[in-house]
Amino acid sequence: MIRVTDHIAIDNRDITETFMRASGPGGQNVNKVASAVMLRFDLHGASCLPSDVCARLERLAGKRLSQEGTLVITARRHRTQERNRADALAALVHLIRRASVPPVRRVPTRPPKASITTRLETKARRARTKAARASPGPED
Repeated sequence: MIRVTDHIAIDNRDITETFMRASGPGGQNVNKVASAVMLRFDLHGASCLPSDVCARLERLAGKRLSQEGTLVITARRHRTQERNRADALAALVHLIRRASVPPVRRVPTRPPKASITTRLETKARRARTKAARASPGPED
């Protein structure tokens, strides 16, 4: 079990890892060793996530979510497979932690009476200034 928050833990059996060759740093070793990691986590098949967290995680995942509802995280930044595995797992835990925080509801507020009055007085003063600049009409 991987501890995400105090109330959420992921079962290791819900995570599938596949390894592939990675481009980038590694020299000649890059053509021989499968160091990149593709981590797959089935959102709908995982019973460890509450439904509200799962819904928020779907929105946060973006392009990383497949049509079947599988979250796919690819890590190939490091040269070793172990560090890439840790990097992919850390990304998954970070996403789930972000999804576990419920959004704060906005409380609609009204502007204070003083700010409304100040705004209208400034607007009227500006209108008088512009009207004074205008050229006189034909009847003046």
